[in-house]
Amino acid sequence: MEAEGLDWLLVPLQQLVSWGAAAAMVFGGVVPYIPQYRDIRRTQNAEGFSTYVCLVLLVANILRILFWFGRHFESPLLWQSVVMILTMLLMLRLCTEVRVANELNVKRRFFAAADNKDEEIRVAPRRSYLDLDPHHFWRWSSFGDYVQCVLAFTGVAGYVTYLSIDSALFVETLGFLAVLTEAMLGVPQLYRNHRLQSTEGMSIKMVLMWTSGDTFKTAYFLLNGAPLQFSVCGLLQVLVDLAILGQAYAFTRHPLKPAPHATHPASAKAL
Repeated sequence: MEAEGLDWLLVPLQQLVSWGAAAAMVFGGVVPYIPQYRDIRRTQNAEGFSTYVCLVLLVANILRILFWFGRHFESPLLWQSVVMILTMLLMLRLCTEVRVANELNVKRRFFAAADNKDEEIRVAPRRSYLDLDPHHFWRWSSFGDYVQCVLAFTGVAGYVTYLSIDSALFVETLGFLAVLTEAMLGVPQLYRNHRLQSTEGMSIKMVLMWTSGDTFKTAYFLLNGAPLQFSVCGLLQVLVDLAILGQAYAFTRHPLKPAPHATHPASAKAL
């Protein structure tokens, strides 16, 4: 009788918790990038953030959306991909505008220091994704180039998915590639830290937020019976996050002594 009497309270409470978990799943992934976005706007310096993070997340979430057409999974996971794509496009737009403006300012200071008053200030040559130059891949001069590249990738991947949607092997492989790509997000940062033997320029706060978010996300996958690809790659992502935190702890205790007269490497964090 007591259990039946509490149903009026437990059922709405369970529904509220379910809605809260779904909302956290949809918007929680973008939270770590909010302080990074604000910091770039405040300092007008995007060197500390790797735009390859945006590339990885755009590819991963586009593939995840295409995977949904072959095998429907929970709606919050689908909306999470949509929100993340929009967030990464906003990050790309800001980083591109700041980088291009800084390149122009550097040239102005160079000519001013050289006292070349009669020489015209040269604007950096425009780099487009249509140039197909691998040396400048994903470092283009206009946000429109990034949008066109993303649309081209989406169109090609979508067309291939449309032709192969009836193949169970293709659909499962597509899902695995989507979550594996996202799981590899921290690997470039892990490698960079190892190569420089330092985590300077990397936001520990962001890594901690990333780790907690990935842990929650993996638990959500396991508890809600998401496809196996999501759970396995979520666990892998948590391990990568923990490895980066381990690097931060180790390099803080045993910092690398800078070589005399050596220039400090530019800091870059792939978070």
